[in-house]
Amino acid sequence: MIKINCYVVGSIYTNCYLIEDEATKKRAVIDPGDYSKELCDEIDRRGGTLDYILLTHGHYDHILGVARLCELYHPEVFACEKELEVLQKGLYNRTLIHNIRLNSFNVDRLLRDGDEIILGESRITFMHTPGHTQGSGMYIVDDHIFSGDTIFCESVGRTDFETSSPQDMMRSVERIKAMKGDYHIYPGHDMFTTLEHERRYNPFF
Repeated sequence: MIKINCYVVGSIYTNCYLIEDEATKKRAVIDPGDYSKELCDEIDRRGGTLDYILLTHGHYDHILGVARLCELYHPEVFACEKELEVLQKGLYNRTLIHNIRLNSFNVDRLLRDGDEIILGESRITFMHTPGHTQGSGMYIVDDHIFSGDTIFCESVGRTDFETSSPQDMMRSVERIKAMKGDYHIYPGHDMFTTLEHERRYNPFF
């Protein structure tokens, strides 16, 4: 089982998640879109260790806080292998367009669809869901989905960026829609939702 804390960070209010395996106290941060003192204070309160940073995609509002967390806690950084170009190119990650400085960091493990990440006694599955970007993905653990900018409450992520694809997005939506059972969905922005709610009310489903 995992414990989940959400912190809204950055100029466009990105949901950044701190997750912790309750049995072993191993922890990861998903999409640190900017530095958050509140997040760091919580990590320090729990012993000052951070094992992983998990990135759903490479847009600046999901990665601006990575370098600082790496400096403070030395976690391993994970991202989809198809997203490396987005992470590295200012045009693709939107830092060039918005004149934003991105401090460099290394990706330690490049993920493929279906790869598993072991966080203590919890198994996190990476699901490649291209559409918003070519290497967008979701992290699934227990009955929780961290969907990045793939799925929002009653909507999906934009598909008009560099490396976006409306066709890929619809294929990703069909895969998600076909998942068995229900899940709690924690998106990259705005309110939480569930897979069953999206099956009923999301027009893209």
